Amino acid sequence: MLHSASALVVALSLLVAVPAGAATPPDRSPYVSFAALEARVAAIGFRLTTANAAWCPVQQPQFGWIWGDPRLYDAERRPEALAAYGAVDRDDPFIAAIAPTSPAATVGMRVGVAVIGMQGGAVPDGADAHPFARITAIETSLAALPHTAPLRLDTGDARALTLTPIAGCVSDFRVEASEKAGAVADGRMVLVNQGLAQFAQDDDELAAAIAHELAHNILRHRARLDAVGVDRGLGKQFGRSARLFKQTEVEADRLSVWLLAGADYDPGAAARFWQKFGQRKGRPMFQAASHPGWRDRVAALEAEAALIAAARAAGQPLHPPLIDAPAPLE
Repeated sequence: MLHSASALVVALSLLVAVPAGAATPPDRSPYVSFAALEARVAAIGFRLTTANAAWCPVQQPQFGWIWGDPRLYDAERRPEALAAYGAVDRDDPFIAAIAPTSPAATVGMRVGVAVIGMQGGAVPDGADAHPFARITAIETSLAALPHTAPLRLDTGDARALTLTPIAGCVSDFRVEASEKAGAVADGRMVLVNQGLAQFAQDDDELAAAIAHELAHNILRHRARLDAVGVDRGLGKQFGRSARLFKQTEVEADRLSVWLLAGADYDPGAAARFWQKFGQRKGRPMFQAASHPGWRDRVAALEAEAALIAAARAAGQPLHPPLIDAPAPLE
C-alpha cells in the first residue's frame, strides 16, 4: 500500500473540494478534472482485472464502471459536481466513469445516467448514513453475482439495459479527492487518491501503482495479516508486525509487475514509478519499517521485469510465482 495499511474505505472524506495545488485550468470545473481521473482509473482497473483473471483465485463480475452518488456532495456544490458527469440532481446513484470496450460501454451505458433499479427490484441502499454507504452496498451486491451472469439495470433514461459482465480479479475501484499521493486496498476495494493519479507520469505508471494495490487484494493480504494478529496501530512499525507488513509489500511489488505484463502494460513502468515516488518532494525523512526502501523495491521490480522479459524471449507462458503458493506470514 502507498500509505497506512490501517486506512479504511469507510474513512473517506466527502468529494467536495479539489486538492490544493491541483493543476486545473481556471475556466474548468475541478469536478471535470476529477471525473477525467475516474475515467482513467476505471479503464486501468478494468484492463488489469479482466486481462489477469486466469491468475486470480477469487473472481467477481467486472462491468467496467465506477459509481457516483449525489449523496457524496453537499447541497452547495452538488449542481456543479453533477454537471461534470451530465447527471441529473435526483436521489439515485449514477455511473461516474466507463472503461472503453467494457460491458458497460458495449451496451451503450453513458456517464451520468441514473440507475433506479436492478434485476427488476430496487437498487441496494446502505445500512448507515455514510455518503459512500449506497455505493458500497451496490458494489458488494454486484460482486456476489455469478461472474458472467446478465445484469438488468433500469435507468433514469427510461431504458432497461442488460449487461453481461466479464470475469475478473476481485476488486472495485474508486478515486478520492485527496492531494496525498497514496492508495489503499482493503481486500475488496482499490482506492486511489487524486494526488497519486496526478503524480503518475502516464497510464503505465498509474497502472503500476494500481496493480500494486490490486496485488494486495489478489493475495488476500488484509485477511492474512488479520489472521496472524498483526498490530495495526503504532505497533505496526515495530518487530513482528512491521516484518509481516513488509513481507506483504514485497509480495505486492513482485506480483504487480506480472499484472502489468498480463494486461499489456510496460512491466518496466513499476520500477520507474517507484523510483520517482521514492525521490518525491515531501517524502518522509525516515523510511517506515513496514515498507521496503525505495532503492530495494526498485531493484526487486527490475528483477521481476527481467524474469518476464526472459520468459517472453524463450517463448514461455507467463505465470506469476506467487499466485499458486504465497509464502506463509510468520
